[in-house]
This record gives sequence, structure tokens and C-alpha cells, in this order.
Amino acid sequence: MFENYIKIAIRNLKKHKFYTFINILGLSVGVAVCMIISLFVINELSYDKHFKDADQIYRIHADIIFGGNHWDMIQAPAPMVEALPAEFPEVEYAVNFRQRGSYLVKRVDQNIKENNVIWASKDFFNVFGTPLLEGNPEGVLAEPNTMAISKSAAEKYFPGESALGKSLILDNDMDFRITGIYEDIPQNTHFHFDFLLSMEGLSEAQTTSWLSNNFQTYMKLRKGSDPKAFNEKMASLVKKNIEPELGKIFGEGATMDAMLANGGKMEYEVQPLLDIHLKSDLMGEFEPNFNITYIYLFIAIALFILVIACINFMNLSTARSSNRAKEVGIRKVMGSFRSHLIRQFLMESMLLSLISFLIAIPIVAFLLPVFNDLAGRTLSVPFSQIGFYGILILGAIGTGLLAGTYPSFFLSGFKPVSILKGKVSTGMKSGLIRSSLVVFQFSISIILIIATIAVFNQLNFIQNKKIGFSKEQVITVEDIYALGDQAEAFKAAVLANSMMESGTISGYLPVSGTYRSDTPWWAEGKDPKQTENMVSIQNWRVDYDYIKTLGMEIVEGRDFSLEYPSDSSAVILNETALANFNFEGDPLGQKIYTMAGDNENLDMQNLQSKTVVGVVKNFNFESLKENIGAVMIFINDGPEGIASFRFNATNTDQVIEFVEATWNEFAPGQPFTYSFLDDRFGNMYASESRLGKVFGIFAGFAIVIACLGLFALTAFTAEQRTKEIGIRKVLGSSIGSIIVLLSKEFAKLVLIAFFIASPIAWYAMRKWLEDYQYKQELGWQVFLGAGVFAIVIALLTTSYQSIKAATANPVNSLKSE
Repeated sequence: MFENYIKIAIRNLKKHKFYTFINILGLSVGVAVCMIISLFVINELSYDKHFKDADQIYRIHADIIFGGNHWDMIQAPAPMVEALPAEFPEVEYAVNFRQRGSYLVKRVDQNIKENNVIWASKDFFNVFGTPLLEGNPEGVLAEPNTMAISKSAAEKYFPGESALGKSLILDNDMDFRITGIYEDIPQNTHFHFDFLLSMEGLSEAQTTSWLSNNFQTYMKLRKGSDPKAFNEKMASLVKKNIEPELGKIFGEGATMDAMLANGGKMEYEVQPLLDIHLKSDLMGEFEPNFNITYIYLFIAIALFILVIACINFMNLSTARSSNRAKEVGIRKVMGSFRSHLIRQFLMESMLLSLISFLIAIPIVAFLLPVFNDLAGRTLSVPFSQIGFYGILILGAIGTGLLAGTYPSFFLSGFKPVSILKGKVSTGMKSGLIRSSLVVFQFSISIILIIATIAVFNQLNFIQNKKIGFSKEQVITVEDIYALGDQAEAFKAAVLANSMMESGTISGYLPVSGTYRSDTPWWAEGKDPKQTENMVSIQNWRVDYDYIKTLGMEIVEGRDFSLEYPSDSSAVILNETALANFNFEGDPLGQKIYTMAGDNENLDMQNLQSKTVVGVVKNFNFESLKENIGAVMIFINDGPEGIASFRFNATNTDQVIEFVEATWNEFAPGQPFTYSFLDDRFGNMYASESRLGKVFGIFAGFAIVIACLGLFALTAFTAEQRTKEIGIRKVLGSSIGSIIVLLSKEFAKLVLIAFFIASPIAWYAMRKWLEDYQYKQELGWQVFLGAGVFAIVIALLTTSYQSIKAATANPVNSLKSE
């Protein structure tokens, strides 16, 4: 019997090749999209789970409000790493990280720029349990000037030999001995470090000050510990250690309660390791994280697309009901039970589903590299895992049952007497269910279209917004410290070329990933012991050509100038800083003060001052998700980090070649690392750009599959109205009027879908835009464009069946009458 079902199923699929093709195409594309999204979601949910006892690892999260600024960040004070296991028995181990940018690394002569370098304290392996391939677990990172490196880094610098005990030179003057080689950190991790430098040799790590937050602190809690109860204990630790330092600097009245009363805040709490990738977007994240909301959204899209594909199968199956009616009638007259017919039709749907799944696999393999490029992932089809094939078989059976259940019960329910008399029940006579399904399909499609347009509108707004500086035609060269005392000579040599307009050397640039430094200052005449008079402000060290090179605008006073020797102690404020200081009278010539010395020796008797000589127009120096903070700009004692050159040439390749040649003259053997300022600005919104592209792809697939459903409904309607169309033509109706008659019904369905989708999409995108302080509001044009696009696509889809029905010979449809 089973063999017979298979034979008949294959025979029917071959007999109706066109409809079989449509069915397989819709299901294959739907299944392929669903598989890609499933691979992506599974990968995102797996982040950091590979660490041993991952559910016991936590990170310190700081929430601080001081001096008019709010920091929601992952940095903590240096001494916290020692205090946690000492004060709390539930803390088994704790580790500190300190990021200090990229490093030049070499074994002997040739430097290589490495970005995945970090300073780490000795308990890194105890906290994370990363497998150590070589080295003593107790001795790794325990001594100054030692390091642990990943397996890949070891093979890169010491091919074919053991790296253990050997040395690498960092930034041309720091020699580190390798005491451990560890397994590469997997891709699905929220950080990726190839070089762990021992923090025992970092003087900054030995500070006992609790008022400086520069370290990322992780800890491992013992089994059974309650993180909520632990957070309550953290408040006592903070009060115990921070309050005395506040009192020492600002006087006895400077307490945590007083800070809270003045609108300040200083709270630390623990954040689960497994929440970081999907539920954290804090200042100082090692790498950009994803968002759990998008995971839910992608799961919903995958389910919707698969359901849409199954709906199409049902529509096509039932639309061809009259073609199978006589078969059902004859089978029943010959003694077939309804259960036999149900099994027959289910077998056909499952066979078709299985074929679709098999075709979907190469589609996934073809599309996955494109998706990986857009999403910034390295997903692959798990062909080597046996479970993958089991899931495929179960998925094919489940999809076949989902798609085939209704048609099998519908077709097997025909009464043989009525069938053989030519009276075939069409089912769902009102068309309400079919229409509702098409409305559902296009509602989802229109929502995705609107979301795609909204994301790209926001990105376009960001790229074209006046941000207070000119980012176009500026080339940046990194690692200027590698030039030593030749930095200024390099700058002069580059500017000697007529293609170059101006240049500056400063590690502080108005794009993410460059230097940042924040300290509190106060205006002359204000009492700094009153914390409301303190202004927490970005301190940017620059040279005399910085403002000119970056195209910033001085709105009061003047720029720095070599004509004024006193400018070595001068400062230029941005408009936010000017407002925060609340000067009395003209701000020009006024002084601002801060405490000199390091964090452990801050003293109100040891102050340094700067004199305001100018005010620069506000410029965005972080993502447009943030308001513009307070910035002070002053002359640096020496060159730092990055050289930026504004050029006037249209041939950027020529500019790159010239700057690189000049670099090689001054820094032979040093890697040349460059970028363009506008590209660095755009990289701040790379995740939004990827999201828009992914939405666009999903919207495209949803539209294609929905159009197949509309095609099915058109075929069904044309089949049901064949005699009506014949009569209309006999009575004189034109082909155009019949096409309009058939098409307008579907246009109405898409219009209904538009009115359903628009408010949903409006609400969803308004929520998304709430993350931005500067945003492009959703105009009516976005919704109108999406609606018009959907209607045009729908009309193009229905036109084939409409024209075919309208041009058919009425004799063929009426000859039996």
C-alpha cells in the first residue's frame, strides 16, 4: 500500500509539472530562509556557553552619574579585583582586563599590527577555564613582562616550533616572555584576545584608588550563590572604599548620601556572562554585541516565512481541487476509504516537502556566504553532524503535515455522487479564509519593507547630518608613536605635497575607537567641594592644526596659535562644556581647575589650571544615539597615536600611495595602517547597515513567497469564475474590463494588508528609533512608498492569470452548457 502511495504521488507530481514547480519553489525558498535564520539564531544563543561554568561567571557593571555626565559602563576601579574575593566568600576568582588599543608585535625585525591584545591579571584561566595547551596554569601571567598567546598567534610567530619560553617585542621596546599557549577563543564569544599581557607589570593596575574606573572586572561565583543578594552586598563594598576617598578630597560632607541627594550616583552590580552578547550595550564593550529583540524578531520572521510557504501549498492544492475531484470520486466508488485518500494526499505533500528540503540545502549553501558577509558571522551548514540530518527529516515530515493536512481533508471529503454529477464543492465559498491568508502574507511583507526603508533612511540621515566637523577627504595614519621623535618630520614631509591641505597629530578623533579621557574640572570661583560645581569633561590633547584639519567651527574667541606662547596652558571648550561650567560673564579669559597628580595623590592644594581662549561649535564624537557631551581641547606635549591629513586630490589611490611611501621613508619595517575618517564614522553604524540589508533580503523573500500565494489565489479565482468570464465575454465585455475585474479584488487585499501593517510597522520602528538622540522621523512617504510597491508587485503577479483568463475562448468554458 505504501509503495502504491509513493507511485501515485510521483505520477501526480509529474503530471502537473507547472504547479509542482511552483509548490517546490515556494517551499524550498521558505525552508532555505528558515534554515539560515535558524543557524544564525542558534549561533547567537550559543555565545560564551563554551566557557567552563559559564553560568557562574559575572562581569561588573558600573552606573555612575557625576559632574553632569552619566556613565553606564563595564569599567571598574583597579582594586576591586582584589577586594571581591577578599570581602565575599562566594567569589571564587576574579580577573581584571585593561584595554590600551593595538600594539606592534615582532619576533625580531618585522612588526605586525595586532588588535586583539589586552592586559589581564593572573586568574584569567581560573575564571574562564580556557584550555591551556602549554605552560603551567599556576605560573601563567604571574610575573611581570610575561604573556600568554593563542594557538593561532603561536603558529603565526613561531611556525613549526614551540613558542613556550620564547619572547615577543611589543611597540619596539617591551619584551614579553611567553609562559602559556591557550586554545583559540571561539568565534561565538563576546571578546577575542590573541595576546594576554601580564598585569603584574602594569603600574596602573597597582593603584589603590577607587575613584578611577579603567578596568573590566570579571569574577566566578561559587555554585549556589545568589547574584541578586550579591548585588546588595556590593553597595556596602562601594560605600566602604569610595566614601573615604571622597571625604579626603572634597571634605567631610562629601558622602555617598550627599552625592545621591545632589543627583549623583555610583553603583556597581554584577552582570551574567551569558547575558552580555544579547542583553548588553554598555560603554566600553570589547566588541559590538547583538540584541535579544532582534533574535525574537528573526525567529518570528522565520516562522512567518515558513507559514507563508505552507499557505501557498494549501492554496495551490485546493485551487486545483476540480482537477482531483473525479479521481477522488472514482476511488471512492471503487471502494477507497477516506482514510486511504487522506494518507495518499499527505504522502504527496510530504514527498513534495522532502524534495523542497533537499533543494533548500544547496540554496542555503549558496546564500550563506552572502548572509555571513552581511551579518558579520562565519556560519556554515553542519554537514558533519548526524543530528542535522535527523532535524531535516523531522522538519520535512512536519512541514509536509502542516502544509498537507488541510488539503488532504478537504479533497478527501468530496462526495462521489456529487462529483460524478459534475457538482464539485469548492470549500470556503466566501473566500474569507483564502483572502485572510493573502492579507496575512502581504502584511508581513509590507512590515519588512517599511522596516528596511526606515533603517536606510536613518542611515542616510546619519551620513548627511551636520555633525560639527568635516569627515570627507581626511586620511588617518595610525601608530604614529612608532616614529618616535620623527613624528613632526613625517607630518611636515606629507604636507609638503600639494595634494595635502593640512595635518594634525592626535589620538583623539570624533569617531569611536579612538582615545578618550575624562576628568572633573570646575570654574574659578566655584567651590569644588560642592559636587554640583564639578564638570566631568572629556580632555582631548591635540596640536595647533587640529581644529583646522577637522573642519571644526570656532564660535567664540580663537583657535590655538604658535603666535601665543601662553597657549600651552590654554583650552578651547565645546558649547556643552561652556553651558556646564556656567561662567559668570564673558567665558574668554576665565580659568578652570582640576586636581593635579595621579589618582592616589589627588589634593585640593595641588591644582592645575587652563585658560579659556575659545569655544568650538558642538560636534558629535560618539554615536548619534548619544547626546553631545562636554569636551575641552588643549595643546599636547608630544605626538600621540594617529596622524590625520586633509587632502584636496580626487584620486584617493594616489594619496594613499604617496602617504605610504612617505611612511616607509620614516618608518622602514613598520606596518602602514591607514583609513579614511568618513569610513571610520560609517563603521560606527555598521550594525545598523547590516540590519537594514538583512531586513531587505528577508523582505524580498517574503514578497516572492507571498506573490506565489497570490498567484495561487488568482489561479483559484480564475478557475472558479471560468463560466462567468465566458458569459461576460459573450455579452460584450472587453478583455481590459475582465482583467480589471479579476485584479481589483487582489489589489483590495493588498490595500487591507497595507492598513494593517502600517501602524504595526510605525510602532516597531518608533521603538527602534528611540535609541537615537538624533533621528529621521518616519514620514508618510515611507509608508506610501511601501504600499505602492506592494500593490504594483501584486498586480504584476496577478496579471498573468488575469490576462490568461480574459483572453480564453468563451466557447471552451460554455460548451457544456
